[in-house]
Amino acid sequence: MKAVIQRATRASVEVNGQVVGRIDAGLLVLLGVAKGDGERDGLYLVEKIRTLRILADEQGKMNRSLADIGGSVLLVSQFTLLGRTTNGHRPSFDEAAPPDEAKRLYEQVVAGLRDHGTHVETGVFAAHMQVELLNDGPVTFVLDSRGAS
Repeated sequence: MKAVIQRATRASVEVNGQVVGRIDAGLLVLLGVAKGDGERDGLYLVEKIRTLRILADEQGKMNRSLADIGGSVLLVSQFTLLGRTTNGHRPSFDEAAPPDEAKRLYEQVVAGLRDHGTHVETGVFAAHMQVELLNDGPVTFVLDSRGAS
């Protein structure tokens, strides 16, 4: 699984002109599921998203985690994170998991965060979405569960 994590002052996602998810201070997480990903990948990302110390303390230093501040997550599925652009001019999405499997693992991450008490808002899986973000910092990190051993 790949995730782009952005520290947000606020973020929202719309589908067909309707806001379906909105957070104030917290993290916007764009999540892509690859072929071969499994529950272990989801558990890794849940733990990282919750505990990565990328939120500011009183001195403005990145010293707090989402778990420390009780912040929110806006989790949006984004299969294009798995796009390969090395050959030609059109991205290849061969590495993306099939939709049914990707949705199952995406929902596992949502449930895992909620099980730990994190407030989670979501987009709509496989829908065309408009995502709005006021990036705080800007602060952006890329996580790859396969880089975790």
